Amino acid sequence: MSTLKEIVAAEKKKQTVAEQVMIDHLSRAVISDPEQNLTSERQESIHIVPDSKMAPLRFRKRTLHETKIRTHSTLTENMLSHKVQFDGRIISRNGRDACRELIGFFFTHDQSLTIYEYRQFGKNRTNVLPFIQKNIYSHQCGRRKGKQYQLGDFYIGANLTFLSSDHPRLPESIKENTLLILRITNIDQIALDSLKTDSVEREDITSQEANDRLVLKAIQDALKEQLHKRGVRILTGLGKYLQQLDKEGTGLLAKADFKQALKAFHLEVSENDFEPAWQILNGNDSGKVDYGEFKRAIIGEMNEYRKSFVRKVFMKLDFNKTGCVPIIDIRKCYCAKKHPQVISGHSTEEEIKLSFLETLKDACSKSDEVSYGEFEDYYEGLSIGIVNDEDFVNILRTPWGI
Repeated sequence: MSTLKEIVAAEKKKQTVAEQVMIDHLSRAVISDPEQNLTSERQESIHIVPDSKMAPLRFRKRTLHETKIRTHSTLTENMLSHKVQFDGRIISRNGRDACRELIGFFFTHDQSLTIYEYRQFGKNRTNVLPFIQKNIYSHQCGRRKGKQYQLGDFYIGANLTFLSSDHPRLPESIKENTLLILRITNIDQIALDSLKTDSVEREDITSQEANDRLVLKAIQDALKEQLHKRGVRILTGLGKYLQQLDKEGTGLLAKADFKQALKAFHLEVSENDFEPAWQILNGNDSGKVDYGEFKRAIIGEMNEYRKSFVRKVFMKLDFNKTGCVPIIDIRKCYCAKKHPQVISGHSTEEEIKLSFLETLKDACSKSDEVSYGEFEDYYEGLSIGIVNDEDFVNILRTPWGI
């Protein structure tokens, strides 16, 4: 469970972002609304003599008495209060992007959404800026491609997709990919339930979507048995292997590449199971699929509660926010003093530490540093064999001191 201090800090963070959203949309939006100039220009044209040399308002600074306190597009606090707030993370193997702290809002009055990034510098300085501007957006991939986001699309584990080209202010590392995929990691369930009660909207999970989930779930269940005792070795090795197959560095691979990778790691997926899964993943018929998406679909992934602690550890280690951690820093920070085998006397602290580092190094494309994706692969593999969430969290808390 999260400590009281962590809960208070998380709530304070959410409150800070919520306040900034209100400031942005209740004051700044009104002042900068283009309608201010149009309305004032119409009024001043009545009073200005035709030969006057006074410039139109759009070419000079608008004074306070020429500014309306409300325009037609003005939002009210009441409108903005009908919202559901959620936490999100970017699905990426890039450590800097994967560890961005994002907080979003879906507004039911116009079905729009906005996402803000919360950044902390040192202990006391924080910054809250729009990451995705407030607007009405639609799904950009999958069975719902082209459909506008609605309340039923917001739940823990849901993916929100955006075209990177529609958001020129995004970081360059994100704009390298056509799609920005954001995973909802937490949500204000009380507000969501309240809004669903008031809403007449129905969740329309199609029979196709339901069938897709069953197809992928069947493969995940079959592979779980094969991965149970060797999850860490396979998932770290598979991640590295797929990266090596990606000669162009696009993150995309063809069907033959995935079949080759599964065979290399003795992961048995029958042709009858593989083909339907490929049809689901290759929805745009491009012949290539993102290998991160392939791994998540075929093997599954740890839940968002567990993943939040993996990210917390990595953020602690990556104090320079480069997205990679030197092996030497991992060696310094990893503490094996309370490891069960050390306590029982079967192993020394140094032996446990060396064993951990050796397994982690095997997953790395560079011998002297660990990327976020490689770090996550290690704990994805470890997670498979641990049923209880709190047991998994303790495995992270104990050696890393979080």
